[in-house]
Amino acid sequence: MSNNYLVSVAELQHTMAEKPLIDWDSGLLDCFEDASTCCYGFWCGPCLTLTVAGRFGENNLLPLFDLMFAPSFYGIPTCPPPAVLSIRAAMRNRYGIKGSLLNDIVISSFCATCSWCQMHRELKHRKQAPTVINIQNNNIVNMQPFPVMQAPMMMMPVQPVPAAYMAQPAVTVITQ
Repeated sequence: MSNNYLVSVAELQHTMAEKPLIDWDSGLLDCFEDASTCCYGFWCGPCLTLTVAGRFGENNLLPLFDLMFAPSFYGIPTCPPPAVLSIRAAMRNRYGIKGSLLNDIVISSFCATCSWCQMHRELKHRKQAPTVINIQNNNIVNMQPFPVMQAPMMMMPVQPVPAAYMAQPAVTVITQ
């Protein structure tokens, strides 16, 4: 194994210290902060899970594994549902949200619906579309002289192309 892949604890702590961790945009039980998400989770919980997984960039069908691999013993979960746990932990990691894996396990096991609603609210909060700046530099240099059309008795230059049709450097700003 090469030393190029080893990272010291000091380097890791320095990297983590550069970006402070933040709180979730809403609390776990803040359903009334966004009533539409609360209703969506209550009346169509499976649809909410598929929506959250898709918006987060995962396969939309990932939450179906929670139905198959989340055994319980008399209503008490024996292991956390894998999809809600993995997406919750990944979301905390991607957005730099405070928390711990143990906290994610407990919330995923006993408050899965509330967890899905919290993640949906977080994604709605972060949905503010980024500003995309597309810079195009289309400099076309024509090294040849203007074409000349020969008339029977005189030489007449062809009309130049209007400036509006010539390629110019452009900056396109797209906001969604």
